[in-house]
Amino acid sequence: MTPPPSADATDRTTWVHDATRMALPVLSALSAGKLKASMAVEHSTNATQDRRPHTHLEAFGRLMAGISPWLASDSPEPQRKQLAEMAILALDHATNPASPDFMNYCDGGQSLVDTAFLSQAILRAPSLLWQPLDAAVKRNVIAAIKSSRVIKPGANNWLLFSATVEAFLAMAGEAWDAMRVDYALQQHEQWFKGDGAYGDGPYFHWDYYNSFVIHPMMLDVVDEVGKTRRDWDALAANVKRRSIRMATVLERLIATDGSFPPIGRSLAYRGGAFQLLAQVALQNRLPENLPPAQVRTALSAVLRRTLDAPGTYDDAGWLRIGLCGHQPSIGEGYICTGSLYLASMIFLPLGLPEADPFWADAPQPFTQQKIWSGVDVPPDKAV
Repeated sequence: MTPPPSADATDRTTWVHDATRMALPVLSALSAGKLKASMAVEHSTNATQDRRPHTHLEAFGRLMAGISPWLASDSPEPQRKQLAEMAILALDHATNPASPDFMNYCDGGQSLVDTAFLSQAILRAPSLLWQPLDAAVKRNVIAAIKSSRVIKPGANNWLLFSATVEAFLAMAGEAWDAMRVDYALQQHEQWFKGDGAYGDGPYFHWDYYNSFVIHPMMLDVVDEVGKTRRDWDALAANVKRRSIRMATVLERLIATDGSFPPIGRSLAYRGGAFQLLAQVALQNRLPENLPPAQVRTALSAVLRRTLDAPGTYDDAGWLRIGLCGHQPSIGEGYICTGSLYLASMIFLPLGLPEADPFWADAPQPFTQQKIWSGVDVPPDKAV
């Protein structure tokens, strides 16, 4: 493990350390074809079935969806360069049927979920995870991702997993099913509840799935294929406008110490609850009243609260179930080690260059720090 950064390290240096610590066990093992042989697999105390058939794709797809923009950037950190080289080899092993680490893309519903996260990773970083690949690896990647299409998604956020797979196929120059995309977008339009929030299906849930899945995947889908049909123009505009509002709400949920309301399911995804805020920052879509450096300060506080507690990692460096340390009872039955790597989504802004205001501007207190220290701030406003 790399030594922790010094107390006076920059925020970016600390983020790079955190991202490297999370990613290295996964990518070093998978790039050598040894992930299945070496990865520890912890199940939640609530587990009702063995999740090992899915856990390896969970870990790889989710991790890459969070760090691929950084790995594809030209930032000078040596850790980035090392991990980027591993990621290309890892993608080969994960999709090559002859590899001992060939993954499960089509057996069981969970396979669709994490095939979609892998698709999302490629959509976010095609200059690393697609364009340089040789023809044989591209064929394997396409075949693996296509194989997930036999899985029928549920009538909820899972529709976006199917849509994300189709968006990848469109990017790869393959035949893709616009109907699966249209159905996902139209249904979520019907499930919109107001003020930036969608239902997870017909009903609203008090959880973070608007940030874990719904907004981020809709943004990536409409960014990739939204311009292919004029009748999606209004939907795409709604997606982008609402995402900004939800990102604003997320920033306001971060308490002065970096904690946040432990509401709803999948809390073991830790800082992944703020994927949307991180994504909107990466895409330079933050509203004027939410300065990038303020978002950096807020997300840095979340990182400290969710990753620094004793027991977060095991002795070999694998994530353990919990929100603040090791809390195996907080995981639902579907939670296992691979699931936890959705926590990497908070690292999306590492894809911004060091000179970007997100990193270069002086730290700014975030909303709750301002309010609870007596600073006079404008009121929040619904959309």
